[in-house]
Amino acid sequence: MNTVSAWAALAAGGQLQAYEFEQGDLPADQVEVEIDHCGICHSDLSMLDNEWGIARYPLVPGHEAVGRIVALGANAPGLKIGQRVGIGWNSSSCMHCHTCLGGDQHLCVSAGRTIIGRHGAFANRVRVHWVWAIPVPDALESSAVGPLLCGGITVFYPLLHFGIKPTQRVGVVGIGGLGHIALKFLRAWGCEVTAFSSSESKHAEALEFGAHRVVSSRDKTAMRAINGSLDLILNTVSAPLEWDALLATLAPKGRLHFVGSAIEPMPLVPLKLIQKQLDVSGSPTGPRSAIDRMLEFAARHQISPQIERFAMSRVNDAMEHLRAGKARYRIVLDADFRK
Repeated sequence: MNTVSAWAALAAGGQLQAYEFEQGDLPADQVEVEIDHCGICHSDLSMLDNEWGIARYPLVPGHEAVGRIVALGANAPGLKIGQRVGIGWNSSSCMHCHTCLGGDQHLCVSAGRTIIGRHGAFANRVRVHWVWAIPVPDALESSAVGPLLCGGITVFYPLLHFGIKPTQRVGVVGIGGLGHIALKFLRAWGCEVTAFSSSESKHAEALEFGAHRVVSSRDKTAMRAINGSLDLILNTVSAPLEWDALLATLAPKGRLHFVGSAIEPMPLVPLKLIQKQLDVSGSPTGPRSAIDRMLEFAARHQISPQIERFAMSRVNDAMEHLRAGKARYRIVLDADFRK
């Protein structure tokens, strides 16, 4: 048997503790990856606290991992032992349904999620379907890649999916784990970038990340001054907002797109959408091809998230740092099982 060392919570909201479990033979279509680094996403915290009501315990979080392949199944093409790969939100997809064959493996109805119903990457080893073991370009630093595999692709995929042009004007709501990466991507993409933030302390940083201007979402005068100017708004936050004021900043045929996991209903007046032919939409992460393109783009433009690093043995300190809202702006755990 193959013993895996990990950090697991035994109950909702509990502290993570050292945990071991056994794995059987490696399935033919999977690869086994020895983990070097794993980012912490707010989704890990949501699962730890069972906010979505789907967590199973013991729970091993972690779905922003980078490591080296140590074992290959017999039907895992295109990869090799020792290769550096990343693992994100998805761990499998059927590869034969209409959705998968259409290139949208991330939307497969039978897709496996790395931390749902299985153990994730707060561990020394993780297994995934070969499609979701994603080769990492040499130009990217391992410790900073993990957050790109969830937060990064979440904000990058809409640029591909909606065919955003460098001449367009894009707003980003929320300068946090998702938003700060979005600003970097959009600036390199060539767009005029507006950052929305209710925190004055983040305005200078937003400009450093790539925003051309920063608007306080609480300043009604500043909001009115940009009415009708934006082609796309990426909303990265989960809190309720002044929706009418935000929609008013969109140009005709503009789009408000959700990538933050908001669970509160959004009140909408259809007539206001109709008058300017506006769209409201949302998306999760992205298909494998989009992740490859994102990593190539990040390598070309030397884009990486701003991270704070903790040893994985200090995972509870790291989770509390995130829970307290102190992360600036993504947390990465360095696997120290072998030390």
